[in-house]
Amino acid sequence: MTEKISQNEKSVVRSPIVVVMGHIDHGKTTLLDRIRKSNVAEKESGGITQHIGAYEATVSTKSGETKKITFIDTPGHEAFSKMRSRGARVADLAILVVAADDGVKPQTKEAIDAINSAEIPFVVALNKIDKSNANIEKAKKDLSENGVLIEEWGGKIPLVPISAKNGEGVDALLEMVLLASELEDLRADPTVKASGVVIESHLDSKRGNAATLIIHDGVLRQGEFVVAGNVFAPVRIFEDFAGHSIKEAFFGQAVRIVGFASLPEVGSSFQAVSTKKEAENLIETMKTTLVRPKAKDTGAHPPADAKKVFEIPLIIKTDFAGSAEALETEIKKLESERLKIKILRSGTGPINEDDIKLASGSSSTIVVGFKVGTDKTASELAERYRITMKNFDIIYEVTDWLKVAIKDKLPEEIVEKELGRAKILKIFKQGAKDQIVGGRVVSGTAVSGKKFKIKRRGNILGEGKIQELEQHKTRVAQVEEGKEFGLRIISKLALAEGDELEMVEEEKIKPEI
Repeated sequence: MTEKISQNEKSVVRSPIVVVMGHIDHGKTTLLDRIRKSNVAEKESGGITQHIGAYEATVSTKSGETKKITFIDTPGHEAFSKMRSRGARVADLAILVVAADDGVKPQTKEAIDAINSAEIPFVVALNKIDKSNANIEKAKKDLSENGVLIEEWGGKIPLVPISAKNGEGVDALLEMVLLASELEDLRADPTVKASGVVIESHLDSKRGNAATLIIHDGVLRQGEFVVAGNVFAPVRIFEDFAGHSIKEAFFGQAVRIVGFASLPEVGSSFQAVSTKKEAENLIETMKTTLVRPKAKDTGAHPPADAKKVFEIPLIIKTDFAGSAEALETEIKKLESERLKIKILRSGTGPINEDDIKLASGSSSTIVVGFKVGTDKTASELAERYRITMKNFDIIYEVTDWLKVAIKDKLPEEIVEKELGRAKILKIFKQGAKDQIVGGRVVSGTAVSGKKFKIKRRGNILGEGKIQELEQHKTRVAQVEEGKEFGLRIISKLALAEGDELEMVEEEKIKPEI
């Protein structure tokens, strides 16, 4: 739940931070485009927003007042569920976008769960009412069946029909959001240093490590220092959501800070301080607090007869830290009892020489890039070391490619296919190097040159190989079921009358994971 600022004589009303959530293609980004009068949607690969963006909008109410709302646009694809959940935690309230022509879908349910977990109020934006196949009543019924009871049906959740495409109902939606935020009585203290949450971080190739912050309380000023987790940055390169340089930012605003020594963890809290020394002391204090005792060895070990577990090392490079987190979540879904994926490195920025050198330590390593380039030296090294590497622009294409790439990396396994069974009827010769016996094929086929297992009273005692196979004193390639034969075999175990031979053929296959 969003932490509410304690009220005191210095606290003032602050603008709401609103997360926009819903199923893919239901119109979240189109709605924000309408509100911001921008055009982010067309710039995104596959029409899907690929990382969290924070934007401020100025809203004119019917009463003539001008108010601000900070919106968080969460990505639409399933892989970004962690980012959506995090988005809900940093927000004061949510807009749940539901398409009138589609109703409640899997990510709608996921969004409802995230909102309920965060314990924040929300407004339903019933979008695409302009479409000919819109079915508003069915969408309302879908919502009620998933625990969202709207005011019209006796519940407490406001629903506003809209068309993000032509703007119908959008002003009414914003009025409803402002009304809901007033009921929450959101307040902040302008006399304290800024604090809030890191919602995005990435490597700016020209300027260095950058992070997007949402300020929950206080004021952030140029010349201060921001501490986020175990890293800090001077507030020197300091921009608003649109990329304009600023000197101060207030509670409820989204800002970008450049200059962290390393990327702060997305979702971590930040605190502003006056001096570098204060920043270093705060980090040391936090490190001490975060020390955890080592886990005890429980003595639990995998059974000796467990199937072999394959481990595939992976290096991930993405444009934004949130993308890396989401990609890791999606990739980890490929793991099974027999396959473990070990992430050697997950970071932002282009695939570089150091990434390839790290990958070259194992022939099994795979390098995946998402919306990043590859340095020329890295490309040359990857080709020289024969590193499996590929860049992607759309996240849901990654796992399909990885399934094939991982299978290619797995070593072949030898499996045995049973060809037939035979019973030994007579022993003719038992020498130091070979044995000659007679028998009958009980099932399947006996084939010259194949291996067999020796069973005696139901127990496997040894194995051997058929050197020659005869029938009616004529050498043959195979003998069918029900026929008798003569065998010359090689085996360390001396055969006895009544033994059963289980004849097998070895086959190399890629393991099923």
